[in-house]
Amino acid sequence: MIEQANPSVPPQSLPVATIAIAQLLGTSLWFSANSAAPDLMRCWGISLSGIGLLTNAVQLGFILGTLTFALSGLADHFPASRIFFVSAILGATFNAGFALVSHGLMSAAVFRLLVGISLAGIYPIGMKLVVSWAPNRTGPGLAYLVGMLTLGTALPQGVRFVGAHWNWQAVILTSSGLALVAALLIFFLGDGPHLARRARVPGNAAGSVLAAFASENLRAAALGYFGHMWELYTFWTLVPLILAASPDLCAVKLGVAGLAFLIIAIGAIGCFVGGAISRRVGSARVAAASLATSGFCCLIVAAGWRQLSPIAFLVVLLIWGAAVVADSPQFSALSAGASPPNLVGSVLAIQNSVGFAITIVSIALATSLFRRLGLDIAWVLLPGPILGLIGFFPLWGNVYRGPSATENWPGADYPRVSGPARGWHKSTKIRSR
Repeated sequence: MIEQANPSVPPQSLPVATIAIAQLLGTSLWFSANSAAPDLMRCWGISLSGIGLLTNAVQLGFILGTLTFALSGLADHFPASRIFFVSAILGATFNAGFALVSHGLMSAAVFRLLVGISLAGIYPIGMKLVVSWAPNRTGPGLAYLVGMLTLGTALPQGVRFVGAHWNWQAVILTSSGLALVAALLIFFLGDGPHLARRARVPGNAAGSVLAAFASENLRAAALGYFGHMWELYTFWTLVPLILAASPDLCAVKLGVAGLAFLIIAIGAIGCFVGGAISRRVGSARVAAASLATSGFCCLIVAAGWRQLSPIAFLVVLLIWGAAVVADSPQFSALSAGASPPNLVGSVLAIQNSVGFAITIVSIALATSLFRRLGLDIAWVLLPGPILGLIGFFPLWGNVYRGPSATENWPGADYPRVSGPARGWHKSTKIRSR
C-alpha cells in the first residue's frame, strides 16, 4: 500500500531541519578527542598511532552498535526518536567520562568505544527519522542530515579554535552539552508518520536484512558507499596532520584548528548543494560526480603536492573537503530507496557498520604510515574512490546511458511501497515538485 500523507503533521521541512540540527549537535561527539590531539599527545605521551587508536575505538563501537541494531531488528522495532534520545544521553555521558575520568590511552579508548556504540543510535537512526518524515525527498533530506554530520565533525575543531586557551577537557565537555540538547530536540519531535515500526514476526531477522542485498541496485549503492568510506573518515582524521606538516599553511592566522574546521566544515556546503542538485538530476549522478571529484583531488595531492603553491594546495584541500562527503547522503538515499520499507533502518545500519569497518583499516594504515610517507599518504586514500566508482557502475553507468535506463532507479522521489526483496519501485513514479 502507498502511504498517504497525514494533513495533521507539520510541513516536511520543519522536522527535517530539526533532525539535521540534532544531528549537528549529537555527532560533535565523534571527533571530540581529535580536537584535543596535541594536548593528549603531550599529557599522556602518546603518538599519532595512539590518536588513531582513539579514533578507531569510536569506529569500532559504532560498528558494534550498528550491527546490534541491524541484526537484532531493534532499529525497526522501537520508535526511532526514543532510540536517538537515549543514545544521545549515553553518548554525552561517556564522552564526559572520557574527559573527566580517563587518565591514559587504554581507559580513554574504552570511553571512546562506548561513545561509538552510542553514535550508532544517532547517525543511522537520524537517517531513518528523515525517511519517516520526508520519504519523497530522501536525497535532499539526507543531504541536510549528512551536511550537519559534517559540521558536527568539524565542530570540535571550531571549539578548539575559539577556545584556544581552554584545557582539553573543556573542549570535549562542550560536545557532551551539545549532545544533550540534541537528545531533547528529538524527544520533543518524535517519529514521522511514514514508516511504521515492524511488528515482531517469527524467523531470522538477520537473514531478512541480508536477503535485501539481493537487489542489484542496493548492492551497487552499497559498494559505492564502501569505496567512499575508505576515503572519508581517514581524510577527516588526516586533515590536521596534513596542515601541521605544511608550514606555509600553518603560518595562516587561522592556524591548524581554524583551517581544519574550514576544510571539514565546507563538506556541509557540498552536501547541501548536492542535495539540491539531486532533486533535478537524481542521486546517482550526484554521487558519481562527487566521488570522482574527491578521487581527482586525492590524485592531485598525491602526485603534485610538491609542485603546488600554498594557496593552490589550500584550494585543492577545500574542494576535496567539499566533495569527499557530498556523495554520502546520496548513497544512503539510493540504499533506502532500494530497501524494503519495513527494513530501511536495519539495512542502513548494516551498510553503515560495514562501511565503518572499512574506515578502521584505512585510519589505522594511514596514521601508522603518516610519519614515514608525509603528504604522499594520499596514495593510500586513492583506491577508495576508484573502487567505489567501479562497484557503483551498475547505477551511474545506466544513468548516463539515457533516460530509458534511469526510469526506475532508486532515490528519485518514489512512493514507499511494500514488496519482495527485488524491485521495490516498479510502481508509478510520483513527483512532488
